[in-house]
Amino acid sequence: MINVFAAAQAAVSAAGEGGEEMPSVLAVPVDELIIGIIAFLIVFGGLAKFALPAIKKTLADRTDAIEGGIERAAKAEAEARELAEQYRAQLAAAREEASGIRTQAQADRSAMIEEARTEARAAAQQVTAQAEAQLTADRSQATSQLTQQIGEMAVTLAGKVVGQSLTDDARVRQTVEDFIADLERQAANG
Repeated sequence: MINVFAAAQAAVSAAGEGGEEMPSVLAVPVDELIIGIIAFLIVFGGLAKFALPAIKKTLADRTDAIEGGIERAAKAEAEARELAEQYRAQLAAAREEASGIRTQAQADRSAMIEEARTEARAAAQQVTAQAEAQLTADRSQATSQLTQQIGEMAVTLAGKVVGQSLTDDARVRQTVEDFIADLERQAANG
């Protein structure tokens, strides 16, 4: 390289002095050019024979790895989407089942409440019927006791009015009972 620069400087200085023809700066000697081309072909042939297959193999491996990685990523993404859809479907089914359970529980609760109300009504009716029966029995008993007491008082009063004891006479007793029955009918009608 230094020779090329020196030759160029010499040519410039010679051209400036005498007006002679300038030698070509870029002129390469033919023997050096042939040796350079042969050396280049040898180096290129060696690289093509030894280095280029290794480089091609490495590039092919990298290409396969990248394409395989892309395929694996696409498969993983598809699997993830499928799993997400399955989870969504399971979640929807679980929500549907929970809704059904809530609906069933509300229906059961309503049925239980209605059943409890029915039982309470039946129990209340039973208690009311028992109370009415007891009340009727008590009323009947009280009426018969009052009737007996009134009859005894009437016989005693009649005996005091007449001045004789009227308790032994069955006819007198029947008259008093008829009188009391007549009073009860008048009270019921009026």
